[in-house]
Amino acid sequence: MFWYFMKLVIMLPLVGGMAYGALWLWRKYQPGLLGAQGDRAIKVLEMLPMGTFGKLAVVEFDGQRVLISVTRGRIEKIADGARAPGAAPSLGSDWRAR
Repeated sequence: MFWYFMKLVIMLPLVGGMAYGALWLWRKYQPGLLGAQGDRAIKVLEMLPMGTFGKLAVVEFDGQRVLISVTRGRIEKIADGARAPGAAPSLGSDWRAR
């Protein structure tokens, strides 16, 4: 009986620490959020959870920042931001006017 309690005293904190470490690593290196976006055309700059299923996200595309709302069944553009600092001018539909 003594060995059972000794194993319990040793293993319980070990398993709890491993679970805590795994959750911490998953949260820090969550795939697809902010890491590994080097030379992509679309970048997610920041994401903020709002409630149970909604999120606000700042997305950069073509040198401009856009604030969007993401829910389970819908993605909506909320606002346009200023041109990102250091971004090159875009060659969109108004490139002849320059």
